[in-house]
Amino acid sequence: MSFSKILLTLSTLSIFLAGCYGEILSPNPTPKDFLKYENADIFLLNEYVYSNAQDLEWVSKLEYKLGEQVGEITNKADRSFNFKNGTANKLPIGTKIYGTNTPAYIAIVNGREIPYLKMVEG
Repeated sequence: MSFSKILLTLSTLSIFLAGCYGEILSPNPTPKDFLKYENADIFLLNEYVYSNAQDLEWVSKLEYKLGEQVGEITNKADRSFNFKNGTANKLPIGTKIYGTNTPAYIAIVNGREIPYLKMVEG
């Protein structure tokens, strides 16, 4: 087999493996996955997307204890490429995000507690 055929085969294999590796590194949903829906209400914190869960019955029944502040909304965007940690599409800048003793995180807006859930794959 000639050197050019070996090089071509290795290059093709490298490109394929690099593409698969990228999928392994980022298995969780991204802002782009949610922003295609008009009613999306999300924020990005520590590389995870959190989605508004106030309409989920099981979440509304949670009896949670508000924990420490884990973040704050520092940016607002409606396009996925503008999202970075601390960005939301609907929550106002300055909104504080708190952890709880449940899977829910709480955003406090004008004294109102709004539950959000971390969106993870699997």
